[in-house]
Amino acid sequence: MATRVIIVRHGQSSYNAQKMIQGRCDESVLTQKGIEDAQIVGKTLSGVQIDGFYCSPLQRAKKTADIIYDYLNNPPDVQPTEQLLEIDLPLWEKLHKQNVAQQYAEDYRTWKQHPHQFKMILAEGKEHYPVLSLYQQAQQFWQDILPQYQGKTILIVAHNGINRCLIMSAIGIPVERYHSIQQSNCCINVLNFTGSYGEPVQLESLNQTSHLGIPLPTTRNPHFGPRLLLIRHGETQWNRESRFQGIRDIPLNDNGREQGRKAGEFLKDLKIDFAVTSPMLRPKETAEIILQHHPEVTLTTNSLLQEICHGLWEGKLETEIEASFPGLLAQWQKAPETVQMPEGENLQQVWDRAVAAWEDIVATYANSDSPQTGIVVAHDAINKVIICYLLGLKPDNFWNIKQGNGAVSVIDYPNGLEDKPVLQAINLTTHLSGGILDRTAAGAL
Repeated sequence: MATRVIIVRHGQSSYNAQKMIQGRCDESVLTQKGIEDAQIVGKTLSGVQIDGFYCSPLQRAKKTADIIYDYLNNPPDVQPTEQLLEIDLPLWEKLHKQNVAQQYAEDYRTWKQHPHQFKMILAEGKEHYPVLSLYQQAQQFWQDILPQYQGKTILIVAHNGINRCLIMSAIGIPVERYHSIQQSNCCINVLNFTGSYGEPVQLESLNQTSHLGIPLPTTRNPHFGPRLLLIRHGETQWNRESRFQGIRDIPLNDNGREQGRKAGEFLKDLKIDFAVTSPMLRPKETAEIILQHHPEVTLTTNSLLQEICHGLWEGKLETEIEASFPGLLAQWQKAPETVQMPEGENLQQVWDRAVAAWEDIVATYANSDSPQTGIVVAHDAINKVIICYLLGLKPDNFWNIKQGNGAVSVIDYPNGLEDKPVLQAINLTTHLSGGILDRTAAGAL
């Protein structure tokens, strides 16, 4: 049984509102909005049984945790730990972000572009690497805490930086991608660990904000680059049966069409400028349902986005695959990058074409006079590959990413093609179930 970890960022603080750098300074307190949002998180989590509750000792996080605690059903005591302290930026604390960018221009540029190389020179010439140190702090937290809660649920309330490093270190995102994932105030993230630190872990969701009345996280820089919403098709009957689909052109079932309808409702107030889909029935119909709210948008297809070809596995259940190809399914589940599907594809082939399709889509819509927003509707394997690629992961990280039927992920290019994208949110499914957990079918690809 997996160990579920729910990670929350503290509510808006006084320094957040003033756009000042906090670090480990403990002067910043929750604003009224921060208090109210923490109450919403508490209500949202009230039905989840929590077995371990940890927070940063800094008052903005501790206060958020205490507010949440009051809404939980028989929760354990909140345990503050210095392993959840925010990133240590002693030379920048209490300064306005704009002043730091001007006063420490070269260091600030390194911080933004090469965070793993960013350092501060402290007293007596001591070198301090804030992001590297924080990443190691997160790794140590996992090593210490996870063995105590096997198969249980842990709640963590901490900060932007340490939350990023907790997520990154858990699934193997390299430290240089520190700025590639977003953490909004009072957001919710979900990780599923199969064992202790270093064993397989799945990122179920990143940066959920819909409980706060914010369907999609806001972009960090609305003046540049496109926003792409990567969506997995709705459920099919073969998903429900856990039957391998691959390039078999299986249509949506009734629940899949309902998921498409809910995704359409979720996105109906968004201005959509373009839409691209795999040509297969299940994503194409999902896209068409979503676009019923956007009749002015033309749907285009890209054959490179079709699902992985499972070859002789297609149409089969896991038991049938094991009987015909002993041991190969277990290899696929443990080391997917090493498997050649019988008369089908391997993961590197899927990786190459999915990345090519994605880069072509981004390049096509990155040179517009105004920022463009579009949907890309595809499949489980395709979406996982694209997200892995954007996070600096490799094919062997394939299973670290979850993609539910009808789920939405949000990718921004805040500085256009000149900089790395930002994963604003991954695998949003609250529009489908109303809860923070992905309840979609766990069926085969």
